[in-house]
Amino acid sequence: MFNQGYGDHGASRRKKSLTTWTPAAGNADEDIHANLEALRPRARDLFMGGSLANGALKTLRTNIIGTGLKLKPSFDADFLRLSEEKSALLRRQIEREFSLWADSKDCDAGGLQNFYELQQLAFLSWVMSGDAFVLLPLLERKHTVYDLRVRILEADRCSTPKNEPLESIKRVQSGVEVDADGMVAAYWFSSKHPGHFDPGMKWQRVAAIGEESGRRNVLHLMETERPEQRRGVPILAPVIESLKQLERYTEAELMAAVISGMFTVFIETESEDTDAFGLSPEGPIENPTGEPLPSGDEDLQLGVGAVQFLNPGEKATIANPGRPNSGFDPFVTSILRQVGASLELPYELLLKHFTASYSASRAALLEAWKMFRMRRAWMSADFCQPIYEEWFAEAVIKGRIDAPGIFDDPLLFKAYTKAEWHGPSQGQLDPVKEANAAVIRVENGFSTRAREAAELTGTEYESNVRQLAYEQQIREQNGLVSGKSAQGLKGGDEEDAEEDQT
Repeated sequence: MFNQGYGDHGASRRKKSLTTWTPAAGNADEDIHANLEALRPRARDLFMGGSLANGALKTLRTNIIGTGLKLKPSFDADFLRLSEEKSALLRRQIEREFSLWADSKDCDAGGLQNFYELQQLAFLSWVMSGDAFVLLPLLERKHTVYDLRVRILEADRCSTPKNEPLESIKRVQSGVEVDADGMVAAYWFSSKHPGHFDPGMKWQRVAAIGEESGRRNVLHLMETERPEQRRGVPILAPVIESLKQLERYTEAELMAAVISGMFTVFIETESEDTDAFGLSPEGPIENPTGEPLPSGDEDLQLGVGAVQFLNPGEKATIANPGRPNSGFDPFVTSILRQVGASLELPYELLLKHFTASYSASRAALLEAWKMFRMRRAWMSADFCQPIYEEWFAEAVIKGRIDAPGIFDDPLLFKAYTKAEWHGPSQGQLDPVKEANAAVIRVENGFSTRAREAAELTGTEYESNVRQLAYEQQIREQNGLVSGKSAQGLKGGDEEDAEEDQT
């Protein structure tokens, strides 16, 4: 029974390969929350000084958020008993009003960014630090229609108070307060960033849900990996050591290549009138150029075309580092494949280096877009949609949007505020093949024209149709006959086979 089940495999305590591997089991507070103060600064340092980490996070931001997730109202017209005409009017009214708020920097509590730029900031802060917090205060300002503001706080600002009685913070873990049932009740935010020394640092408690209003005061952006986890982990956490060591290795190889590219001449000077430091009693010895020779206590340095003078009895040995190193690229590529696996980024996309066939490159992009769509859905649900609902409620209260009965029933509120959020399109390696595939999906009912327009070009189908109708009208007025659109343009299996062979 000693070797039963996993006891003779992954749980074995006798195998030499496993005897020294004895990790301790802890809860989320011990394994995650206690280590965040070390993980966050290291992840940020890699972003600020490491090209690979910086590129990886920006690749995520560009593909998931891009120029911003755009609103597409999709309220339940059938449940709300709206005719097609009223639905079209309400949709255009919502789009105009939301654009008035979202396109302006007035939506930012700091007045620096519009709603789509705030999305980029919130997402980048989320993946870099592990989580991010969003406050939704109502601040009246001159020359503005709406009072809703978005304030993004860095993860470090949410922390357990250090000057509060222990009894009042006994249910606070890393700044997150829970009730007796384990539900998040409030967040504690410091008055300044903890990295800024301030003896008068204060903490403020912000309820997650307003007791009287029922509105969400705080949005918490994070990716949960364990039960009872209340703070997020930087996405670079599993590969911090690999990226740092790879950065050091790259710097060492770069310096070796620079030294290898230098040719330095060392000259031994012999004179009976010089002392141990290479100095003459009459003063510095003049060299043929008329300049004084450097003293022996100065540092010898390599340089491009440099000439160094040594003391008597010293000899120079020229080291040959043998650079560039032929094994550098294969080794770095191997490490980056492992890093990409952890980040769910294919190696080709991580380095923007596509040298494989069409099929292989497309497979890599499709695999990456599974992750992009997942995180885009999270961003839509945790950031865009809650903010949109708060804005919608204010717009109805101020009479800017007509939504009868929206506050009478939660089901009505959900029906009015239902929306879709579309981001940048995936892009195509072969636009003809992708367009033909979209046509086939629509004709067979596997997709819709609106979805395909958003997926292929990031545009809105209804707007495209209206614009095409206008362009067609202009062409007819000027006597131009529109030609038929290209049909059935296919790359063919033969082209795929040739590309794969190439």
